[in-house]
Amino acid sequence: MMGIYFDNAATTKRKPQCVIDAVIAAMNQMGNSGRGAHNDSLDAARLIYDTRERISDLVNLGDPRQVAFTSNSTEALNTAIMGLFDCGDHIISTVMEHNSVLRPLYFLESKGAEISFVPCDENGNLKVELLQSYLKENTKAVVCTHASNLTGNANDLYQIGEFCKAHQLLFIVDASQTMGVLPIDMQAMNIDVLCFTGHKGLYGPQGTGGLCVRQEIRIRPLKSGGSGIHTYLKEHPTEMPTALEAGTLNGHGIAGLHASLGFLNEIGIDEIHKKEIALMHRFINGISDIPNIKVYGDFSTDHRAAVVSLNLGDYDSSEVSDELSYTYGIATRPGAHCAPLMHQAMGTVEQGMVRFSFSWFNTEEEVDIAIRAMHELAEE
Repeated sequence: MMGIYFDNAATTKRKPQCVIDAVIAAMNQMGNSGRGAHNDSLDAARLIYDTRERISDLVNLGDPRQVAFTSNSTEALNTAIMGLFDCGDHIISTVMEHNSVLRPLYFLESKGAEISFVPCDENGNLKVELLQSYLKENTKAVVCTHASNLTGNANDLYQIGEFCKAHQLLFIVDASQTMGVLPIDMQAMNIDVLCFTGHKGLYGPQGTGGLCVRQEIRIRPLKSGGSGIHTYLKEHPTEMPTALEAGTLNGHGIAGLHASLGFLNEIGIDEIHKKEIALMHRFINGISDIPNIKVYGDFSTDHRAAVVSLNLGDYDSSEVSDELSYTYGIATRPGAHCAPLMHQAMGTVEQGMVRFSFSWFNTEEEVDIAIRAMHELAEE
């Protein structure tokens, strides 16, 4: 049976052919960027810098040198959170967060920082109007996701950014689910640090990601070591992007990311998002008449990620997901999705949820098969 892949919120399994070709070419040709003045090293440096430019342009950062590469958004978020805050600082976050945000925050809390979490409503929408009530004299930042990996609901970054600007707070955004999916304008949204991964909506290779950092922001590096410059200094260099990049970069992965950004520019993220949302609506409409099915999230707006999380009666989400996989060849994601506070808020800690997430490479035919599968499971 040909497999159908609806777990794109975890990673976009199917990549553009140009990404695959770029990685193979880099494996055959690429030297080590910043580690020499020969052509192989210089060619690698040029490609990596051009990738920084493409990312900077995508989010209106304004300076490609402020793009630092990491292995994923988890490393990027750890770098930002651990490198900007100290014991005694108060940080406002949300119940929508992934453990990539929560666990670094909990670590800081164990060292004396204060953490507050803004709740959401019954549809999983953040209660942005409550932000003001969480302000303290020692509040330093708001750290939040752009869109929930569980419900797909997107936060209004313009509104939150205005709040941060008005109260002189740092604004750190987790764009794991939205980079390449929804428009992001760091300057208009007053975002100080944007953390992203390359292997989801950007359609790049796994092992790629990074931080986009506003020029005035200084982040303590998470790692130190070889940089290719200032060899005799005891401290790690402070110039961006080297300040946050110790050791050899994943040049082969970044070559693939460079190609994927070209793919996005050619088609347009609006066009890609339009198709993904259409597939999402087709699926929701097709399962809406199934008895005992519960869908989580707010689908009144298309400004969201193409994610549908659901439960069928009282069945455990893993049981439903396993049946979809073994009987129908449909890949979904069950369980807690590394979003514990969101499951607490939605009352699904024990049951979990079955998550369907759609990509540019999915088809209406695949969605229709999933609809039939859900109907048959409900009848059984």
